[in-house]
Amino acid sequence: MADFNQVLTPGNVDDGMVNTVVEIPQGSQLKVEWDRERAAFMLDRVEPRIFAKPVNYGFIPQTLDEDGDELDTLIVCPEPLATGVWLEAKVLGVMKFVDDGEVDDKIVVVPADNRDDGDAINSLDDISHLLKQIENHFNHYKDLKKPGSTEVKSWGDVEEAKAVIKECMERWNSK
Repeated sequence: MADFNQVLTPGNVDDGMVNTVVEIPQGSQLKVEWDRERAAFMLDRVEPRIFAKPVNYGFIPQTLDEDGDELDTLIVCPEPLATGVWLEAKVLGVMKFVDDGEVDDKIVVVPADNRDDGDAINSLDDISHLLKQIENHFNHYKDLKKPGSTEVKSWGDVEEAKAVIKECMERWNSK
């Protein structure tokens, strides 16, 4: 299996488009992670059903967030996407997030070509109803194991998201 980080670029960040690889489908309670060393997906753990992912969850290739993992994405899509699928996505903004004291930001995206309703989604304001659900999930998904260990700090717009992505690309390139 080819390593996504070798064959996929982060995308055209200046134009607000990124490539993202799906790790966890929307609605799944399986915590699947990309294992960069083995170039394979790994089941890390099974979460309680109450903490199933509210949206598809993935990462941007050739990026490194401050936590040492690829920069995460929250993919807003009408249906769950399979683990390992990659797509070109339009950046909407960023969820500034801290997990166990480490910065672990999430870039919020929609499929670049979504003829159902995604072409009408251009900013976080367009999904404000969903942001509350996402925020609640990430503020509480570790409560049964380690209460208070996660916190959504704030939401940022497209420009702030692009700055985070570029910082994570620089970190990847200097590793």
